[in-house]
Amino acid sequence: MALRRAFYRWLLPAAFVLPLWLLVGYMVFQANVWAILWLLFLAMPAVFVGQLIFTLMVRSRPSVRRNRAVSTLDIAAFGTWHVLTILVGLYSEWFPLFLTLSIIAGIGVFVSSMWQLWQEATGARYETPIDGIFPGTRSAAPKPAPATGSVDGVFIVTEKREP
Repeated sequence: MALRRAFYRWLLPAAFVLPLWLLVGYMVFQANVWAILWLLFLAMPAVFVGQLIFTLMVRSRPSVRRNRAVSTLDIAAFGTWHVLTILVGLYSEWFPLFLTLSIIAGIGVFVSSMWQLWQEATGARYETPIDGIFPGTRSAAPKPAPATGSVDGVFIVTEKREP
């Protein structure tokens, strides 16, 4: 649970840290001169805007807002994308492979976030709230009050059949 909450808090700062890492990696690992054009006009804005959009998509889900924690699928998707983005910033001989895998991972984060948002918006699945599981915490959903004036053991079923 602590890892899920840590990722929840990391998503917004990652929008600033990851593009900055690409710039720092360029300076430290001495990439070629043409890489700065790619970096300034394509890579840094794409990572920044992409991370902000993905963060908004994740934080718009009711379960994430309620629990202040992302899902394990979010951890896997974002973790993969972030590691690959860091590897791109190393500007090694594996740069084209890391860049391609990073783009694929970014698409995967988008698809994963959209799928989870759709699932929660349509009510296709029910996620158990974290609150109320441990002693001393209150439940997120109030318990329904018992029905008054009900007759025990008597049920009347009527069926209408149209000719």
